Amino acid sequence: MSRDGSCEVPFNGKKTFFRLAWRELMKIQEACDAGPYVVLDRLLTGRWKLQDISEVIKWGLIGAGVDTQTALDLVASEVEKRPPLESLVVAQRVLGAGVVGTPEEDVGKKSAAASPEAGSDHFPTENSDLPPSSVTE
Repeated sequence: MSRDGSCEVPFNGKKTFFRLAWRELMKIQEACDAGPYVVLDRLLTGRWKLQDISEVIKWGLIGAGVDTQTALDLVASEVEKRPPLESLVVAQRVLGAGVVGTPEEDVGKKSAAASPEAGSDHFPTENSDLPPSSVTE
């Protein structure tokens, strides 16, 4: 399975599909003035800002195919009109899936593109005329 930054999380009284691909992560970065991993760190360590929660949920809905106006309406009614801690776990799970994947994904498995060719013992620096970095003069 290829990683696509999606997850299903209980939200709005039902299991809801969210997806954060590159485009949505960039939108979160712009809105929160921080990289996605920094926002995730803030969400996990209690240093979050209100927009960290609402932007993650909004862009996760949009990335999953919800039209923009519906996503804005859901965030207004289900996030912004409730205590922030009610939506914090949703935002943590959605952004976590977008940034690092979900437990169901085989993120530890290398793809064929990342694997060296069978039997190949050629290294990219092999033909360099520079000494190895561990050698001192």
